[in-house]
Amino acid sequence: MKVTVLYGGPSAEREVSLVSGKAVIDGLRASGHDVFPSDISPSDLKGLDRPADVIFPVLHGQFGESGELQEILEARNLPFVGSGSKASRIGINKVETKRVWEAAGLPTPQYIIVNRQNINSAGMQAPAVVKAFGSGSSIDVYICKNAADLAEKIQVVVEKHGEALVEHYIKGPELTVGILEEKALAPIRIVPKAEFFDYEAKYKSAETEHRFDTGLPPAVVKQCQDLAERANNILGARDLARIDIMIDEKTHRPYLLEINTLPGFTPKSLLPEAAAHGGIPFNALVDRLVKRAHKRGAA
Repeated sequence: MKVTVLYGGPSAEREVSLVSGKAVIDGLRASGHDVFPSDISPSDLKGLDRPADVIFPVLHGQFGESGELQEILEARNLPFVGSGSKASRIGINKVETKRVWEAAGLPTPQYIIVNRQNINSAGMQAPAVVKAFGSGSSIDVYICKNAADLAEKIQVVVEKHGEALVEHYIKGPELTVGILEEKALAPIRIVPKAEFFDYEAKYKSAETEHRFDTGLPPAVVKQCQDLAERANNILGARDLARIDIMIDEKTHRPYLLEINTLPGFTPKSLLPEAAAHGGIPFNALVDRLVKRAHKRGAA
């Protein structure tokens, strides 16, 4: 098939997208597809003018993962890999995602929203996690163990983004669950050498451990897979996603953190790793995704 791979883009996650895109391009070519790479942006959509059977977006963060690009592809009636514009718009926004999950009765950590108007009266106690609403790859995410650090990091995020999500800190193991064709893959336990699985740990550190042996009871692992599938389906995400979950170390209760509707496809990325663990090597994975999108057609 003729496949246009969209990568790069304008977001803070451009560097990751370039690496992901190259891997997808190489994998599709190895599978026999005619691939046209396009480093796309809101001001340069020329790559979409080239005839293609399928579009494979590999843009992380704003524009590429936040629904704008998906709206353009939908308006042009182009078949594409990944979630549609509605699920993408919700999924990129951590607060909107939590609200959808809360309305469905799914567990997610308690939180407050802080902006410039209420920054001095916010009620969340340390330890807490401060996050930007729409940054992926753990950009502008801070674990704060004391009140002074919490106040400082809230100020940092609010000054940069206008508002911040402040979330109750769940102490315990972190799992990430890859979703392929709306079914959960084997969860991976994230064990960073640093305290937090941040951007450096995700993409630049060779020391972060990805463990399929989670050290958790099988019933808890199955509960996390079921929860991830429900969380994915409630948002209407399709084809591929990755859902991050924290497990309370005392109760083993899982809490949904966030969804990535276009997870990374770098050599260190978690979804391809989980797929390979399940018997689907990288080239077969990208081939399978474009064939599914082509069969679905424009939608």
